[in-house]
Amino acid sequence: PTTPAEWQSRLLGLGFLTQAAGMVCCTIAGLILFGKNPRKYLKQAGLRVFSFNSEDKKYQAELDEILDGPMVGRWDVTAAGKTLVDSGLIERFMQTISPFISKESGQIDGGLRRETELYYPIEAIRESLINALAHRDWTRFVEIEVGNYSNRFEVISPGALPNSMTIEKMKAGQRSPRNTIVMEVLRDYGYVDFRGMGVRVKIMPLTRQHTGKEPEFTASEDYLKTVLYR
Repeated sequence: PTTPAEWQSRLLGLGFLTQAAGMVCCTIAGLILFGKNPRKYLKQAGLRVFSFNSEDKKYQAELDEILDGPMVGRWDVTAAGKTLVDSGLIERFMQTISPFISKESGQIDGGLRRETELYYPIEAIRESLINALAHRDWTRFVEIEVGNYSNRFEVISPGALPNSMTIEKMKAGQRSPRNTIVMEVLRDYGYVDFRGMGVRVKIMPLTRQHTGKEPEFTASEDYLKTVLYR
């Protein structure tokens, strides 16, 4: 597109804009994917992130923040490859939580550096968050909640599992996306693959290999909780 009118037509066709009451405005997908401050207009957007040095919530938290911003980062794509220009919500979350899910090793390597020891596989952490962003129920007026504790890491995604999905089907790799536009953009940006089998091929085997413990999934009418144990 080369004109504002052409851009509006293209974005309407893609589902990032819509027409309502004679006006053109953002859809939820357009706002959460690319909006500068989505929480200004949609209070359940963004992430509630906290960390405690105990097994339960307590008054004093090591970290307690609400992250706001577009879900995907801005990338500069050239013949040399992709370069991140502005971090999206996913990158900002990983930067925020990393100090709380790792520690410096007590030993020094051959380069006279202390290696960083991760409590959990970083890909499983990232995949747990992306699943929550991609599949949450946006009609629920609460944020995605990400909590780090002394013995576990957990992500609570608002809303029941979509359609006829169950925990067993999810573990087996079946797909039932709730937010298809969001999923398509996350795939186009390389955040998820086209198989949509993050639970089966990333979260479960990587966690099992890294910690020796199985991840835990709990589904209710109000949320899906993913727990990774240290």
